[in-house]
Amino acid sequence: MAFFNALIAPCGINCGVCLAYLRKKNKCPGCLSVDCNKPQYCLKCRIKHCDKFNDSTFSYCFDCPKFPCTRLKRLNKRYIEKYSLSLIGNLNDIQKHGFDQFINNENEKWKCRQCGEVLCVHRSFCLHCKKER
Repeated sequence: MAFFNALIAPCGINCGVCLAYLRKKNKCPGCLSVDCNKPQYCLKCRIKHCDKFNDSTFSYCFDCPKFPCTRLKRLNKRYIEKYSLSLIGNLNDIQKHGFDQFINNENEKWKCRQCGEVLCVHRSFCLHCKKER
């Protein structure tokens, strides 16, 4: 699977490696798509529904003058602690190198070395072959 811009959430999460997106049943279409089949926590996302974000032409949190805001810092801290992934780091990479390079890096980073399938950020093993990341 190749990732693309529409799978990158405003906060920097790559929806293409989210468990909700990778599951077979009731698959989430990703943050930037229509709201059908999205988990409740995605529908209530305080970052996507942020007043600054919705009252502007911002597409991503790095476009905001408050970047990184308190909400994003809290989410980032949780993702670093639980999944060793910095969302602010993702956004900084996109800003510095552009989407094309970021997407290329993500395609390589999240590919299982054993079976070639997409790895899930929320699991420490490949969902397909069960090999540890």
